Amino acid sequence: MTSQPLSPEFKLIAEWIHSKSRVLDLGCGDGQLLDYLIQHRNITGYGMEIDPQKNIKAVQRGINVIQSNLNSHDICDYFDEDSFDFVIMTQALQVVSRPDLLLDEMLAVGKQSIITFPNFGHWRNRAQLFFGGHMPQNKSLPNPWYNTPNIHLCTFNDFEDLCEEKNIEVVARTVVNSRHEPTFAMRFAPNWLGEIALYRVQRKS
Repeated sequence: MTSQPLSPEFKLIAEWIHSKSRVLDLGCGDGQLLDYLIQHRNITGYGMEIDPQKNIKAVQRGINVIQSNLNSHDICDYFDEDSFDFVIMTQALQVVSRPDLLLDEMLAVGKQSIITFPNFGHWRNRAQLFFGGHMPQNKSLPNPWYNTPNIHLCTFNDFEDLCEEKNIEVVARTVVNSRHEPTFAMRFAPNWLGEIALYRVQRKS
């Protein structure tokens, strides 16, 4: 299968993955990220994906993939506790029915989880709501309100509050714009200026 250039988000995630890790990718799509990690990090990988056509493409890459809906909460049915070093979920936290329960499952089968999602607290979103009176629509949130897959939009502060409530430690965080580039100002006001966040979390000891 012809390889495609790795997306900027996947490149950032790959920097966190240790060599020879065991990795589970939730909503793995066509398996591009796992394929890259297998080739460049020598990982052992599994994927879970609901779309049968994407599953076929992942299998063609040689990826071990399970067809499953993340809303079915069956991750622990397939895998034992601490089966993985990393459980990855990109741009899906806001589309699942119970992100809090899914986070529990991710940290049950994995030692650490890597999660990415758009920031509803970005200043452009706030401005569109305040001045325009409409739900935000931009590069990070491209769909109009009536057909968006996003059902649980949150801010970085909301996510970190959830982690604190669940006794989850934020090991690392990268805040970027829609081009997946960090800026100096984001260090001081991430929840105001950041458009997308990448979090690496684990259970507090």
